Amino acid sequence: MTIHSPLAYWLILPLVAVVIWVLWHKRTKTPTLQFGTVQVLKTVTPSLRTRLLNVPMLLKVLGIVFAIFALSRPQEMNTKIKKNVEGIDIVIALDISDSMLIEDMKPLNRLEAAKETIKQFISGRSSDRIGLVIFAGESFTLVPPTLDYQLILSRVDEITTAASARIKDGTALGVALANAAGRLKDSQAKSRVVIFMTDGENNSGTIDPETGLEIAKGYGIKIYSIGIGKDGPTRIPIYSRDIFGQKVKTYQPFDSTVNEDLLGRMASQTGGKYYRASKEDSLKGVFKDIDSLEKTKIDINKFTNYTEKYPPYLVLGIILYLAGLLLGRTWLRRVP
Repeated sequence: MTIHSPLAYWLILPLVAVVIWVLWHKRTKTPTLQFGTVQVLKTVTPSLRTRLLNVPMLLKVLGIVFAIFALSRPQEMNTKIKKNVEGIDIVIALDISDSMLIEDMKPLNRLEAAKETIKQFISGRSSDRIGLVIFAGESFTLVPPTLDYQLILSRVDEITTAASARIKDGTALGVALANAAGRLKDSQAKSRVVIFMTDGENNSGTIDPETGLEIAKGYGIKIYSIGIGKDGPTRIPIYSRDIFGQKVKTYQPFDSTVNEDLLGRMASQTGGKYYRASKEDSLKGVFKDIDSLEKTKIDINKFTNYTEKYPPYLVLGIILYLAGLLLGRTWLRRVP
C-alpha cells in the first residue's frame, strides 16, 4: 500500500493541540462540591455511565484520525512490466581439424581454449538463439540454433578432434560457412551472426570459400571471423598406441598458416569484424568484444494501476465521529 498525499498527516498536530486544550479546559471548568470528609465517598462505586464519560470524545478523536488517514489517499499499487526482447540468432562455426591440437594456447591447446571461451560466451547470453557447427574436411551441425543453453554447453564439452568425430581431416572453410549460413537462412531475427573460428586455410570440401561467402551475404548474415594460433613452424601432437595398448603422444613438425585475407574479407563484406587470436588468452578478449557489439535489444514497458483504498477508512471515521456525537448528546451527556 502506498500513500498518495502524506502531507495530510500534518493535520494530526492541530488535532492533538485541540484535545490537550479540551482536557485542560474541562479540568478547570468541572463543577465541584465541598465536603467535610471524603471517607463516605470512598465507599461509593462509580457507575458504568460515569466510567464511560470520556468515550464520546475518544470516538470523535478516532473518527477524525481515520478521516485524516482517508484524506492521505492510501492506494494499492499494481505494476505490470512488459518486456519486448529482440534476440539475436548466432551460429558458432568451430574448426576441429587436427591442427587445433597444437599446444600454443591455454589451458591445453587451441581447441580447448576455444571451447572454454565459447562456454563463457554462451553463459553470458540470455535471449539469443545459439547454434553450433563443427568442421574439418567436412562439416555438420552439432546443435541447431536454440535457447537451450544447457544442451549447447553439454555438447561443447563433448567436442573432440575430427578423428573422434569420425569426419575427414582437413579444413573445409567454404563448406563450413555454407552450413552455418544455411542454419540461419530461415531465421526471423533482425540480427543474424556467424562466429567463424579456424586456425588454417581452405584445403578441402566441395564448396569453395568464395561461394560460401556469397551465400552468407545473400542471406544478410554478419560474420565475425577469428584466426586462431600463430603462423609459422610448430609441432602438432600425434596420438598412437604402443604394443601394450597404452596411448602414446608424439610430435611432428607442422607449418601453421591462417588465411587472414579470406577471413578479413568474410568479415568486411558482411559488416562484421576480423580478429586474430594468437596469444594464449586472447580469445577471451575477442569474444568480449563480440559480446559488446552484438547486444540483445530489450524494451521494457512499465504499467502501474492505482486502486483507491480510502473509502472504508472515511466511512469508519464518519461512523465513529457520529457515534461519539450521539452518545455525548444522549446517554453520556454531562450535566450540569
